[in-house]
Amino acid sequence: MKRIIIAVLVLVIAGGGYGVWRARTNKSANATTYRLVEITKGDLLSVVAATGNLQPVTTVQVGTQVSGIVDEVLVDFNDHVKAGQVIARVDKTLLNAAVASSRAQLERAEAEQRHATNEFKRLSALHDEKMISDSEFNTAQYNVDVASASVKAAKVDLARNERNLGYATITAPIDGIVVQRSIDPGQTVQASFSAPQLFQIAGDLAAMQILVSVDESDIGQIKVGQPVKFTVQAYPDDSFTGTVRQVRLQSVTQENVVNYIAVVDVPNADQRLLPGMTASVEFIVDQVKDVFQVPNAALRYRPEASLMTAVMDRKKAEWQSKGGPGGPGGARPDSARGAQGGGENRGGGENHGGGAGGGLPGAMGGAGAQRSMLWFTGPDGKLDVMFVRTGITDGTNTEIRGRNIEPGTQVIAGVISASAPAASSTASPFQQQRTQSGPPRPGGF
Repeated sequence: MKRIIIAVLVLVIAGGGYGVWRARTNKSANATTYRLVEITKGDLLSVVAATGNLQPVTTVQVGTQVSGIVDEVLVDFNDHVKAGQVIARVDKTLLNAAVASSRAQLERAEAEQRHATNEFKRLSALHDEKMISDSEFNTAQYNVDVASASVKAAKVDLARNERNLGYATITAPIDGIVVQRSIDPGQTVQASFSAPQLFQIAGDLAAMQILVSVDESDIGQIKVGQPVKFTVQAYPDDSFTGTVRQVRLQSVTQENVVNYIAVVDVPNADQRLLPGMTASVEFIVDQVKDVFQVPNAALRYRPEASLMTAVMDRKKAEWQSKGGPGGPGGARPDSARGAQGGGENRGGGENHGGGAGGGLPGAMGGAGAQRSMLWFTGPDGKLDVMFVRTGITDGTNTEIRGRNIEPGTQVIAGVISASAPAASSTASPFQQQRTQSGPPRPGGF
């Protein structure tokens, strides 16, 4: 008998312990764990991102007007040159011969001119005395005119050949630095159809420019004088600044994408930036200082419809009890309906028409206001909502304005583990629970 009583007591105690364990298990299973982020305060920039290449402001390609063998190359890559400095010479043998031939032709033409002039003077006297015919006199006049034209042609030919001889000495057209050299001594250059490029000289590298390709959807936000910041791969930890100097009207279409070129002036006093570097550019469209901001994920988060309805009903009851909308003397709010999807939600939680902010005291109304909601858990552990108006965004964080916003406030950005129905007694305790982050939402910021 005693053994039976002991067995019954053991079964009762075991059953009670199992019930406590089962209750705790169900409570834990019904709990929801949220991913939290903080509201912070600081500066925020709204930017348009693009890429471009650094280039010197002035770049001159140096060629040659004459053909021949390169005798000397007097400069190399990275050499600094002055305007008028000799940088290369082409063999002058044939050019000197051409000049000598032109001079001989000129001397011959001048001799023929003198002979024709003397002959004209002699025949002119005879013509005055009626000793020669008019035809002979006109022929003498013609010979003088032809000789004069021949002298002029010979002078032009001599000047051309002398100029070509001068072209054999290649000089720098501007002050700058040699960034490209395409010839070596002994190389033959041919200038029959176009001047071959021998050197490329960049102007003062203390001032450079970036040619930035901007998508047509963003070009409307780019203005002359707009500040710019950018980075280059050579100095990933450093940020450089510049200013928009020009937005070119000519479009460039690549793979059916229309782009425009924005020219950005860049100071480069220390000459750390080099021609050809790829720059990741951010055009500063707008900026604010010392404002509240929150990660965009918090503005995109929405709880399940049942939880949202419960919170909105509780809020409505609180405001009605305080004489707010829907209370004594107030209009009936439609905010709960709008918060559940009555209003159109456009990325980042912005609500238009019947949205969560319309008609609620915590929302800042006004035509065209960008309104959104931030969800958090109150001191009692219950889900609650904060109505805010959004400002500019940098793609990661967004400016928020509203009542009772405090830096450091934890708001919900997602769900780590969601509540689920109690598992059956036959379910495996090692079965992984399914997580959820609320109903599908439109695209965010």
